Amino acid sequence: MKAMALSEYGPEAPFAQIDLPKPTAGAGQVIVRIEATSVNTIDTMIRNMGTDLGFAPKAPAVLGMDFAGTIEEIGAGVTDFAVGDEVYGCAGGLADLQGALAEYMPADARLIAKKPISLSMREAAAIPLVGITAYEGLKRAGVTGGQKVLVHGGSGGVGHIGVQLAQAFGAEVYATDGGEERLSVVRELGAEAIDFKAETVEDYVAKHTDGAGFDAVLDTVGAANLTNSFNAVALNGHVATTLALAELDLSPAHLKGASLHVVFMLIPMLHDKDRAEHGAILAELARLVDNGALKPIVDAPRFTLEEVGAAYARLSSGKAIGKVVIEV
Repeated sequence: MKAMALSEYGPEAPFAQIDLPKPTAGAGQVIVRIEATSVNTIDTMIRNMGTDLGFAPKAPAVLGMDFAGTIEEIGAGVTDFAVGDEVYGCAGGLADLQGALAEYMPADARLIAKKPISLSMREAAAIPLVGITAYEGLKRAGVTGGQKVLVHGGSGGVGHIGVQLAQAFGAEVYATDGGEERLSVVRELGAEAIDFKAETVEDYVAKHTDGAGFDAVLDTVGAANLTNSFNAVALNGHVATTLALAELDLSPAHLKGASLHVVFMLIPMLHDKDRAEHGAILAELARLVDNGALKPIVDAPRFTLEEVGAAYARLSSGKAIGKVVIEV
C-alpha cells in the first residue's frame, strides 16, 4: 500500500512516499480504508521534535491520528462493526501504532465509532482528537445547564467544538479570540465573542458575570494563559486545559479554590487504558452531529496524500480557520 512517511524528524523533515505491506487485522482490530485524515497540532509537534517527545514512532514514521474511512477487514473478537461500515476515530500515528497517512490503517475497534451519517468523510475526519478533547474537558469541569462557560480560543480546533458542546450541555457560552475573522466564527457558532486583545480579563469578567467569574473555563491555549483562566473563573470553579506544560504561580487558583483539570487525550492510545471510553465519546459526538447540535469547521484549502507537507505547513502558518484535512 502507499503511505507518506518521515525518514527523520525535524521542522523541515520531508514526507516521502513509500510502499508498505497492506496490514491485516489482529484480534480486536479492524482494517480501515482511509478516505481522509486531519492534521492536529500534536502531529506537527511529533514531526518537529521526534523522539524528544517520548512517543514518536520509529522511522520510517507514518503519522496521522485522526481518520475517516471504510472497514475492509474485521479481526477476531470484533462484534460491533462489519465490513463496509463507515467509521471514524483517533487510533494511530504515535508509538507503535501506524498512522492514517496511508491507504490502509489497522485500528483498535475500541477507539473508533460509526461516523456521523450527515457528514462527508472529509468533515468526519476533522472531529476525533479535538472532539474527544473538548468533550473530556467540559465533562471534567462539570459543565451543565444554566452555567456560564468561557472558552479560550473559540475558533480553534478544540475551541470551536468546545463552544458547540457547551451549548449542547445547556450552558451560556462566551469565547475569546483575536482578529475579526476568528471573532466572526465565534459569533456564528452562537457564543458571545470576546476580543482578548481589546478587553482585559477583569473587564470581561465584570461585563459578563458582574465580577463573579465563569463557572467553568475551557482553556485551549493553556501554559501562561492559565493565569488568565484562574483570574476569570468563579470561586470554587473549574478550569480544564489542553496544555499545562508551564511553571506558574498557582496563587490565583488557590485563593479561589479553583480546580484544574488537565486533558491529555493520547493516554488511551499510549497506555491502552480505557480505550472504549473514546469509542463511546465518538458515538455520542456522532449523535450530536446528526441531531444538528455539532458541526466541524474544515479549513477551505484541499490537500491530497501527496501534499501532506503543504497541509502541515498550512496548519503551522496559523492562517487555517478550522481543521486542516488531507484526502486520501
